[in-house]
Amino acid sequence: MTYAPMTTAVPLPQVADASGPAKRHRTVGVRVGSGKGAVLVGGGAPIVVQSMTNTDTADIEATVRQCAALARAGSEIVRITVDREEAAAAVPHIRDRLAKMGVVAPLVGDFHYNGHTLLANHPACAEALDKYRVNPGNVGFRDKKDSQFSAIVEQAIRHGKAVRIGANWGSLDQELLTALMDANAKSRTPLAADAVTREAMARSAIWSAERAEEIGLARDRIILSAKVSAVQELIAVYRMLAARCDYALHLGLTEAGMGSKGVVASSAAMGVLLQQGIGDTIRVSLTPEPGGDRTVEVTVAQELLQTMGFRTFAPLVAACPGCGRTTSTVFQELARDIQNHIRDEMPAWKSRYPGVENLNVAVMGCIVNGPGESKHADIGISLPGTGETPAAPVFIDGKKAVTLRGAGIADAFKALVGEYIEKRFGAGAAR
Repeated sequence: MTYAPMTTAVPLPQVADASGPAKRHRTVGVRVGSGKGAVLVGGGAPIVVQSMTNTDTADIEATVRQCAALARAGSEIVRITVDREEAAAAVPHIRDRLAKMGVVAPLVGDFHYNGHTLLANHPACAEALDKYRVNPGNVGFRDKKDSQFSAIVEQAIRHGKAVRIGANWGSLDQELLTALMDANAKSRTPLAADAVTREAMARSAIWSAERAEEIGLARDRIILSAKVSAVQELIAVYRMLAARCDYALHLGLTEAGMGSKGVVASSAAMGVLLQQGIGDTIRVSLTPEPGGDRTVEVTVAQELLQTMGFRTFAPLVAACPGCGRTTSTVFQELARDIQNHIRDEMPAWKSRYPGVENLNVAVMGCIVNGPGESKHADIGISLPGTGETPAAPVFIDGKKAVTLRGAGIADAFKALVGEYIEKRFGAGAAR
């Protein structure tokens, strides 16, 4: 086939700059925690990953185990429920056990209806926590609401703690929502009910933050959130918050769901906001399978930030999806084994090999795109596809280094990955 030469210039279509995300929404930085475990949220700091336990906080052993697992998986802030006297009494013991284990991630207490009482009755709990999370929609009722909210804020001021004021559409301030709905009904151009609900969410969070400042809580001790369970609603309400305030913002799609549904919904909602420069800390709220691993939500949050280019946590493993040319399961098994091997080794590698999280590995299944993709990675292997010569070329830093053959290809490639990491990131590597 031949192509006629172009005789006239064809203008390229005008497209938006695709070089990266929008400039980060400017927010006030909030320091959560103290010492080497302290984390800065907002103020231009890297976006922080956090998670929450689902244990009974009064069960000290179970809660310590899960807090430690979440922190070791990469949760930089860990939240626990403080819902009754027994839970509040357990908090300082949980903090002490974690410290002895070397787990320094800031610990957040999740308070609702009786938070003011629990903090007052358990000063050791108030001191042990690094941040308090309160929901203005259920911190109290009617005439008691303001005094109970004030009591929690005063405890935060007394103990030098940060506060997340988190509105949630499942427990929205009904008095505020009713007033806005009534005013909307009388308007000449009434809005849809969901628009009024979004307005109530934003106002509840911002008004509560302003009230906390009036009481005496510093602006750099306040983080806001407004969590809903619908993707488009979440995007809309956080755009409103970003347009109206400079408080640090916590992102999270509440009740995202289980499995792939929860992963997709959370990634879609937060991905859009992060690309627009909105969000200082995130949580992926997944419903685990019965007896499932709670740390999965931490991994998803990290992968979301890493694939979007905001942070690096662990080496990336690129692998083709497979097709009729790759009927063998060898490349699938190797990709899985390499990914698991990397995640298992990362806690040790981070201390021994600074920068190893930037490593890129490719495991490809046939000759079509395999060599090319492998050359783009730091180290990659192109396994033989159906009917191809049983040989697997390995590319290191874009150049073919060796060809592996036989039944031991997987172990040989893992060894090469280890050697590459030692050479590039080890103590003797040139910096």
